[in-house]
Amino acid sequence: MTDVVITDNPAESRYEAHIDGALAGFAVYQLTDELIVFTHTEVQPEFEGHGVASALARESLADVRAKGQRKVMPLCPFYKSYMSKHREDYADLIYGS
Repeated sequence: MTDVVITDNPAESRYEAHIDGALAGFAVYQLTDELIVFTHTEVQPEFEGHGVASALARESLADVRAKGQRKVMPLCPFYKSYMSKHREDYADLIYGS
């Protein structure tokens, strides 16, 4: 399998993961002036087990950090778990921390 390419698609309010040009998964978000709220992550069945969701979380959180405008509220169970497991990497991004 080739690399997972992550892009922000603001028109759809989601980060998308593509593999060989095919949509492999996405992470839906809502924006406020202060927050980005991740609400749902979905990986297409044929791409499950290939690290797509982890790549979505890692790259989208890096993008949020790079933009430096918002804190993260992880309502999505996957994002909540991912950020908890990597707390030392994302503590500065978590809303309320």
